[in-house]
Amino acid sequence: MNRDKSNALYEKAKNYIPGGVNSPVRAFGSVDKAPIFVDRADGAYMFEIDGNKYLDYISSWGPLIFGHNDPEMIETFKSSLEKGITYGVPSYIEVDMAQEIVKAYPACEMVRMVNSGTEATMSAIRTARGYTGKDKLIKFEGCYHGHSDCLLVKSGSGTLTFNAPTSLGVPEDVIKDTIVCTFNDIESVKSAINQNKDQIAAIIIEGVPGNMGVVPPCPDFLKQLRKLTKDEGILLILDEVITGFRIAYGGVSEVYGIEPDMVCFGKIIGGGLPVGAYGGKREIMQVVSPLGGVYQAGTLSGNPLAMHMGLKTLQRLRENPSIYSDLEAKAIKLEQGFKKNLSDLGLNYTITRVKSLISFFFAEGEIANYQDVQKSDTDKYGEFFRFMLNKGILLPPAQFEGLFVNTAITDEELEYTIICHKEALKAIHNI
Repeated sequence: MNRDKSNALYEKAKNYIPGGVNSPVRAFGSVDKAPIFVDRADGAYMFEIDGNKYLDYISSWGPLIFGHNDPEMIETFKSSLEKGITYGVPSYIEVDMAQEIVKAYPACEMVRMVNSGTEATMSAIRTARGYTGKDKLIKFEGCYHGHSDCLLVKSGSGTLTFNAPTSLGVPEDVIKDTIVCTFNDIESVKSAINQNKDQIAAIIIEGVPGNMGVVPPCPDFLKQLRKLTKDEGILLILDEVITGFRIAYGGVSEVYGIEPDMVCFGKIIGGGLPVGAYGGKREIMQVVSPLGGVYQAGTLSGNPLAMHMGLKTLQRLRENPSIYSDLEAKAIKLEQGFKKNLSDLGLNYTITRVKSLISFFFAEGEIANYQDVQKSDTDKYGEFFRFMLNKGILLPPAQFEGLFVNTAITDEELEYTIICHKEALKAIHNI
C-alpha cells in the first residue's frame, strides 16, 4: 500500500504536535510503524488520506458500537446541532441522560457528567476521599484509569509496593497515598489493607482490564473484593469507562453481579463525542458541590451534543438487547477462528475474551495479571500488526489493547480477518 501522504503529514505533524499525535498510542510506536492519517470513515471501514481502506477493529477505542457514520447517530447529531452547540447553563437533555444511567445501574443513585474518563475517575476518587475523610487509595497494576497524577503509578516486583510515578512531572508526594496491588490476587489486597488499617478511602478497579489487553477476572475475585471492601468500610469504585454499556447494558456490574459504591463512565455514553461521568450512592454523591464540600466543575460538562449522542446510543442499546448477543457472537467467531489457526499451525499463543471484548497475546499460558501480560512478544505483535495492516485490517497499534467489534462488521469481514490472521502467523513464523 502507498502511504506517501500519511508519511508526509506525519512529518509535518511532528513540527506542531508533540510526537505528531494528540494521544501517545496513535503514534504506532510500539508496532514500529508510522501512523495512518484518516480522511473519512463509514460503516466498518476507515479511509486513509492516501485512499487505502481499512477494516476497523478500534472503533475509536469503543464508543462506535454501531460503526462509523451510522445514519441514526448522524441524524441525532444534526438535530442536536440545530438546537445549539453549548449553553453554559442546564439543559433538559442532561437530566434525561442522567436518568438513563441511573435506571441502568442500581449502584448509581446520582450521577455527575464530566468531559472524559480521566475526569470521571479523578473526580470519583476526590469524592471518595471527601466522603470517607481518608486519603489512601488502592489500584491494580496494569489497570489504567486515566492520566491524573495520583493514578500514574507503577508497581515494582511483588504483590504490594509503595510506588514511583510512571510519568515525569508527577511529584512523589502526590502518589504517596496510592498503593498498587495485583489484579486477580485477593491476598495482595488483604495485605495492603492490613498494612494501612482504617486509612484507605477507596479501591478503584477496571472490572475487566482493557488497557493491558483484555484480562478476565478470575471466578469470584470481584465478589471477594466487594465483600472485603464492605467489611473494611472502604468504598469500591468500578471503572467502567471501557466496559460500561459495552459488554452489557449494565456493564461489569451486570455481568459479574456486583454492586460497587461508585461507577465511572466514558466512551460509549457520548456516542463518539468527548464525555465522562461518575456516579454512586446518593449519600456519597451529595458531598459533591454545590450540595457538599467536594469541588468539581466543568464548562462543557453535560454539553448537549454529547448528551444527545450518548442518550441516543443508550436508548438504542436498551431497546435492542439482541445487539449484545450479536456483538458477542462476532467476538466468539473471531476467538474460535483464531484458536483454530493456532492449533492448525502448532502455536500456543493466548486469546482472551469477555463478551464482545477480545485480545490476542503473543504469549503462552494463562493471562491473569500484569506480570502475565509482560510475557508477550511485542516484536512479534508488531510484525503481526504490520502484516494485517497491509491486508487492509486495522488492529490496535499496541499489544496491550483489546479489539472492539461493532454492529457494522459482517460475517464475511470476520472470515476475511480470520484468513488474514492465519496468513500473518505463517509469515512471521516462516511456516
